[in-house]
Amino acid sequence: MAFHTINGRSVAYRLLGAEVNPLVVLAHPLGMSQAVWDDVIPALLSRYRVLTWDLPGHGASQAVSGEQITPADLAEEALALVKLAGAQRFHFAGTSIGGVVGQQLIAEHGDRLLSATLTNTGAVIGNPDLWNTRAGRVRQEGLATMSQEIVPRWFAPSAFEESPALKAGWCTQMGRGDDESYAQLCEMLGRDIFTGKLSGKRVKVQLFGGSEDMATPPATLEALSTELDGAPLEIFADVGHVPPVEAPALFAQKLLAVLAADLGDVANHGVAYTNGLETRKQVLGEEHVERSTANANSLDAPFQQMITRLAWGELWSNNDLTHRERSMITTGILAALGREELALHLKTAKRIGLTEAELRQVLMHVAIYGGVPAANHAFALAKELGWGE
Repeated sequence: MAFHTINGRSVAYRLLGAEVNPLVVLAHPLGMSQAVWDDVIPALLSRYRVLTWDLPGHGASQAVSGEQITPADLAEEALALVKLAGAQRFHFAGTSIGGVVGQQLIAEHGDRLLSATLTNTGAVIGNPDLWNTRAGRVRQEGLATMSQEIVPRWFAPSAFEESPALKAGWCTQMGRGDDESYAQLCEMLGRDIFTGKLSGKRVKVQLFGGSEDMATPPATLEALSTELDGAPLEIFADVGHVPPVEAPALFAQKLLAVLAADLGDVANHGVAYTNGLETRKQVLGEEHVERSTANANSLDAPFQQMITRLAWGELWSNNDLTHRERSMITTGILAALGREELALHLKTAKRIGLTEAELRQVLMHVAIYGGVPAANHAFALAKELGWGE
């Protein structure tokens, strides 16, 4: 876990995975922490970089200091961390109040989103009286006491049957939160709604909910779908308010399908140029791609477009292999053939996160199957580029 100061307040976050992979930002529910994603993250890391963080006064993030919290404030936190990660565009997934952060991003920063997956949330959640009453009770009774009442509403009965310690664990987690931060977020949910703010934003959105969710029942998600111009909605059977905790394998499978959906029907229609360009920038770096594009003239501009569509769209954007695996294959082939682009892909291998041991094995395979002189040249070039001690 790391910390970053945003608007004078310390925010706890995690940034996991290779820098070259597309960024996925995950936002947790009210009263919980970024730990809700722990069982989902491993399924993402082979293909995506993952950013999670703790909301104000939750987990290890510093509490608020009296100011009124708005959805714009929470979205600003997310964007500040995205900037820290060095990303321009990103995928977003958020549950409950995390989904409210997603709605704010859709409404005001849709051009930054590659996709938005919103779960167990709504354009309107509950009503102001309910939230203001809860805020008052939290200030008077404290989260440790209130957690005994709130936590059971998060999960389907079957979740407690499968994991008897679930309630006690999350009551402990919730009880460690800051009362005032939680109360202010309650008041925000009662005050700031998204009715009429989400239509026509041209963001790819997927909605998920739980059949046993008492906080944001399926009807709330259906209303949100309408606000989002009919965004697709799937309700998970026998799941409550927090699918990443209750059904992490299912949720990860569904989320991965959303993240990969840009590839579309590759066999029949191919990959769009923009998808290939996005992947090319992620793997090679924006500076290299911009330089290649700027140097193109009437002779080779069509060639640059072709390799962006084919090499980076059809091939590197395909999820059957990870970028790490493709880097090893590409480096081996270029080394065996002695091609000029070997230097570029040796640099790329370092960006992707190949270890010295992995590169050594790639080049030793070249020696056996492609020839010792080719491998010797590749080893020498790799050392010139900073590989090895």
